[in-house]
Amino acid sequence: MATTDATAAQRHVPVMLEPILDLLGPVLGDGAVHVDGTLGMGGHAEAVLRRHPGVRLVAIDRDPLALELAEERLTPFADRVDYAHATNDEIGDVLDDLGIEAAQSMFFDLGVSSFQLDEAARGFAYAQDAPLDMRMDPGAPTTAADVLNSYDERELSRVLHEYGEERFARKIARAVVREREQAPFETSARLVELLRSTIPAASQRSGGHPAKRTFQALRIEVNAELTVWERALPEALARLAVGGRIAVLSFHSLEDRITKRGLAAGAASTSPAGLPVELEGHAPELRLLTRGAATPDAAELAANPRSASVRLRAAERIRPARRQTHPERTSR
Repeated sequence: MATTDATAAQRHVPVMLEPILDLLGPVLGDGAVHVDGTLGMGGHAEAVLRRHPGVRLVAIDRDPLALELAEERLTPFADRVDYAHATNDEIGDVLDDLGIEAAQSMFFDLGVSSFQLDEAARGFAYAQDAPLDMRMDPGAPTTAADVLNSYDERELSRVLHEYGEERFARKIARAVVREREQAPFETSARLVELLRSTIPAASQRSGGHPAKRTFQALRIEVNAELTVWERALPEALARLAVGGRIAVLSFHSLEDRITKRGLAAGAASTSPAGLPVELEGHAPELRLLTRGAATPDAAELAANPRSASVRLRAAERIRPARRQTHPERTSR
């Protein structure tokens, strides 16, 4: 697999690093297990390992190139790191394989990573002509080109509307189906050209790059990102130790909505309203650590414009899980 000469540290600026370290730090004592469910370039993981010399890291990523680059970055801590090529909804399997019952700390940095955007050949970025791939795991079966060339108009419109929040989803889907009859889609430049000619000029002037929402939708569909996260969050919470903490970075509203609902449900009582006492087994099991979603400060926004849309939510487990949930997972 091709890589560039730049190291992981040179290519990746961890987003909201200090707030995350502050949130997770109180539970990262000697012997603690910290799970990074979206290792990426390893920036957040490196900071945790450097600040907490007694912590064991479980590093999970679906992208083998990410694991390769991060492992090089984390070489000084090699005796404290276990790597797993997996999606984050397989966290239960990964911990079982390592003989770990529960983790004291968990971190998830959702969405596409900086280095995936920067690798032109991966096809994530609409600014460069490249094969329409967009797979976070190059071994996965479905590419963005497959979606464009095989989905019927109705299903393609649904993907663009639901995952890209694209106003012109129907119009774009109709144009894609018409255009692919001439020749299948293979590269991003042809798709971008179609989007420029399909989306009204007024919307392009006010709504940013015309390909932004379509590329987001295709990426989410190819990698089943929201489906995976919907399974991963309850699985992660079920393996979080009492007193343990979880922090989640989301870069768009769809991810953040899943996170918000999942953490809020755990922080709510399930006792019927109006009872004078809390029923046994119905008390909240989580305590929210952020008021709403935390966002980057002005200094970070200036230093790292890609952080503009990020939202950080965190919670602490205060009671054992009401029930152990193991959503259906794809076998590794």
